[in-house]
Amino acid sequence: MKKYVMLLALPLMLATGACTSNIGANQYSVGGTGEVNRALKGTVVSVRQVSVQSENGAGTLIGAAAGGVAGSTIGGGDTAHILGAIGGAVLGGMAGDAAQGALSKQGGYEYVIQLDNGSLVTVTQGTDVLLTPGQKCIVLYGKQARVIPYNGI
Repeated sequence: MKKYVMLLALPLMLATGACTSNIGANQYSVGGTGEVNRALKGTVVSVRQVSVQSENGAGTLIGAAAGGVAGSTIGGGDTAHILGAIGGAVLGGMAGDAAQGALSKQGGYEYVIQLDNGSLVTVTQGTDVLLTPGQKCIVLYGKQARVIPYNGI
């Protein structure tokens, strides 16, 4: 029984870890290449560290399914199998949600940027590019907004 539950837990952890999005300024999906994005120059006003967590719910669903299957193997009659499956699904869903939260959490930075036109915008992205207050930057608008350093005049 324990081996069976452990065999179900490994795919759960792999699946929830695979649900983590790439949120860095230097990371593009295939669908994001070849698109024209709007770009505006600005200056970084403030930077703060943030924690970014996935919200897709896959861990809960996978955990509930695995828990339901494992719980249905409880011995006894049909009632014990049904109650075991329900209890296993609830506990598995809770465990899957917790696992996904722990595995999909990423660090990031939230930037407040004053654009050259005077307006303020915020962009949150991963930790692969660190900008500092006062630094010139370019805000790229698109499916996934990004902030990158500006090295021009």
